[in-house]
Amino acid sequence: MPLFSDRKSAAPDHMPPPSLPLLALELRAPWEFGAVLPAWPVLQRAPLGDGHTVIVFPGLTAGDTTTLPLRRYLESRNYNPLGWGQGLNLGPREGVLENAKAQLQQAADASGNKVSLVGWSLGGIYARELAKEMPDLVRCVVTLGTPFAGPHTSTNAWRIYQFASGRSIERETENYNLPEAPPVPTTSIYSRTDGVVAWRGSIQAPADHNPHTENIEVVASHFGIGLNPSAWWAVADRLGQPLGPGVVWQPFQRPQLPGLHLVYPNPHR
Repeated sequence: MPLFSDRKSAAPDHMPPPSLPLLALELRAPWEFGAVLPAWPVLQRAPLGDGHTVIVFPGLTAGDTTTLPLRRYLESRNYNPLGWGQGLNLGPREGVLENAKAQLQQAADASGNKVSLVGWSLGGIYARELAKEMPDLVRCVVTLGTPFAGPHTSTNAWRIYQFASGRSIERETENYNLPEAPPVPTTSIYSRTDGVVAWRGSIQAPADHNPHTENIEVVASHFGIGLNPSAWWAVADRLGQPLGPGVVWQPFQRPQLPGLHLVYPNPHR
């Protein structure tokens, strides 16, 4: 069975990439990470985990170093976070997807439990597609600024992808069904001020086969969303949902802690 679905993507034909002013705002990413320190006392009030394993996939041309801060935070919330262990993410080159599947199998076997998958940008594509092929091993999927619902031209990074991977992104994706939700609880964290990915390209449409899907908006840059305190809280909250007989999945609720609810825009506005 191929890792990617063989059904044609239902992505819209036209979705412009973020504007140049939004792209310029990507320079704010270091300040987002700088906000972690003052936000740390609040971040420590996010739900504690049950110790299950979480694999975190980095974005395009990035490696495990970029996800280390997020993984250290998840560790502080009682998870067992792992990097993907394959160096820089230069696209699904030969052996990459097979290694990702093997890592998922090994992590599940070692813990005896299902594994959660978190992916930043392109890493979220891996997380979603692994969950589609190996749903029995996956507890939930959380993506950060992942462009799964739009055409490849809806991002400002598709040429970088082609250069880094040596592959035609149009040829690679034309037969994939990336917009289709995995059959496990799936959360897409996105930002309308993303300067790389058109935010509508990160919106998970309702899925008849999986009612446990949702979208969470944060105020973040693309390069900073994986280092952003509000995104960290949302990730921890989603991973912290209990699992077991009789447990009902609950959608994300904007935190009511003083000031914290302001960083999550009203989804009904």
